[in-house]
Amino acid sequence: MMDFVLLDGDQALFQPAFGAAVVVVRPGVLRGSGPASVNGKAVAIDGDESSVAVQGCLYQSAAYPIPGTGTLEVAALAGDQRSQNSRSGGQPLLLVGGAFTARFRVQAPAQQPTPSGPVPDPLTEYSGQGQFLSSNQILRAS
Repeated sequence: MMDFVLLDGDQALFQPAFGAAVVVVRPGVLRGSGPASVNGKAVAIDGDESSVAVQGCLYQSAAYPIPGTGTLEVAALAGDQRSQNSRSGGQPLLLVGGAFTARFRVQAPAQQPTPSGPVPDPLTEYSGQGQFLSSNQILRAS
């Protein structure tokens, strides 16, 4: 099925639920590095999803209500987010597709208040989901 190709500057939108953690999400920016372009913006190719990193996002959970911080990333693309037939520079194009697997890497752990002092969240990362929002309304690929 044809879908819109992602371009340099398109957004990665993250869902706030990351398992037990709730993250105060902000959009990430995708950096496209393909040699082809649309309206002067490079197309995004396989591997460009790793350019998305949103640092300094607050998070907390029911067990750890004192907020901590971390970084949002794209962990893995969905099967429909990589073109099967179209390429740029020999690499598959990235497509809007469905939901990607997102990762939240803890930088400063959320904490649980206790009488003897705060206890840090022992988890170093959480898994969630997100989707891409493209400015491209011209080029589709499959």
